[in-house]
Amino acid sequence: MNSFSELIKKRRSTRKFTDQLLSPEQVELILKAALMSPSSKRSNPWQFLVVEEKDRLKQLAACKPHGAAFLEGCALAVVVMANVLEGEAWVEDASIASIMMQLQAEDLGLGSCWCQIRGRQTGDNMDSAEYIRRLFTIPYQMEVLSIIGFGYKEKEHKPFDESRLQWEKIHVGTYHLPQENREE
Repeated sequence: MNSFSELIKKRRSTRKFTDQLLSPEQVELILKAALMSPSSKRSNPWQFLVVEEKDRLKQLAACKPHGAAFLEGCALAVVVMANVLEGEAWVEDASIASIMMQLQAEDLGLGSCWCQIRGRQTGDNMDSAEYIRRLFTIPYQMEVLSIIGFGYKEKEHKPFDESRLQWEKIHVGTYHLPQENREE
């Protein structure tokens, strides 16, 4: 990528992937990005479970009834979790690590998509994090935040359209109500 601005415009959620596998070097770079991500008080509470086996990806895709099916078709999934005993800002720390991996993937020309797990349920009303804990024997102090799916993009998406930027959500100096809600 030529610039960070270009990278963030180009990074879009990819839910359809080709069958091509990732190279070990690509996987290593994605994981390095996670391990280099910042965390509160440098506590590094995050941990990552790498899943590449097709049958396990299919099982992961069943972690919730909507928004997880794409995991079955990805080349690599990373379960993003954190030890809640190691950092009070574990949600934020694991979220930052997640986006760092996604940006690294885009820089490599790969697609990725976030699958929210925390606060979600399976089709059988089981907690999605509990489903994943049981599937991979993850201990209870580890909270599962998300799963990031990676792979070669089936098709390229258009970059983010800057004309859609919501500048009205930027407040300078003080908070301002939207025009239609202001009392005159």
